[in-house]
Amino acid sequence: MRVLFDWCRSGCSWLVLCLLWSSASYAVSSGAPNLASVSAAAAVVGEDALLFGKHADRPVPVASITKLMTALVVMESGLDMNEWLTFEDRHLPAAANAWTRIRIGSRLRRKDVLRIALMSSENFAAYTLARSFPSGFDDFVKTMNEKARSLGMVNTRFVDPTGLSADNVSSAADLVLLAQAALRHPEIREYSTTGYFRAEFRKPRYSLSYGNTNSLVHSERWGVTLSKTGYLKEAGRCLVMVSKMDEKDVITVLLDSLGTRSPMGDAGRIKRWLVTGESGSVAKAAKRYEQEKNAELRQSSLAVPNNH
Repeated sequence: MRVLFDWCRSGCSWLVLCLLWSSASYAVSSGAPNLASVSAAAAVVGEDALLFGKHADRPVPVASITKLMTALVVMESGLDMNEWLTFEDRHLPAAANAWTRIRIGSRLRRKDVLRIALMSSENFAAYTLARSFPSGFDDFVKTMNEKARSLGMVNTRFVDPTGLSADNVSSAADLVLLAQAALRHPEIREYSTTGYFRAEFRKPRYSLSYGNTNSLVHSERWGVTLSKTGYLKEAGRCLVMVSKMDEKDVITVLLDSLGTRSPMGDAGRIKRWLVTGESGSVAKAAKRYEQEKNAELRQSSLAVPNNH
């Protein structure tokens, strides 16, 4: 910038300056994919460095992406995955819409409760996993936060196991760490990418069909091995996914997009960017949403008093 202004003072025209500035801006923007998501990150599985980050360290609401940590705590608890769990009335009201088709008092094996929590984002299932924790619901949430700290997730805090609370926050970079940890468990990989599942309940005996909330798990060309979607009004559309990109297993974290298809579109832009280097383009409405949300977040961060 200093060189450009020195050149301008020496006699170059404002038109030339504007052309140079436009060219410089394009060079910066073409170094990363153009995304609809407000925050994002991508990394190769097993590698520490990010392929790229977009506001990757900013803590934001993550909605049902929370359930990946819920799954990790369940899998590392050593509890019997074949145990039948009972769906009981909530002891605390949900922070947001918690509608469910599951009947109070019915039972389902823990492994299937976890499966529908991951693949279909069943909130009552995630709640029940925490409620049935031997040391109680509150200790389950405490364990979620302890696990986050042990993974180095410095911008993360959980207050419930479902993601229905907007007070569950994390960053794109932190969620890359969570995905790396979740991948170590074959059950989480399998349950989160199950396309369709019919859950067989007991007491009373009935069944419910569930579908995966991520349409990309049905596509062989994506090779999805881990998946979790999320949505709250405060969080926008979110996606954490591990899939094949440029012949590598790549973790993609996309937080706060406008529409249902926007995270999938962003995943496609990242995939093309890794192969071709092209940044891609975003629909005007989605781009306007991203710009407005980023402006709001910048403004809110400026409004926070600096106590340092």
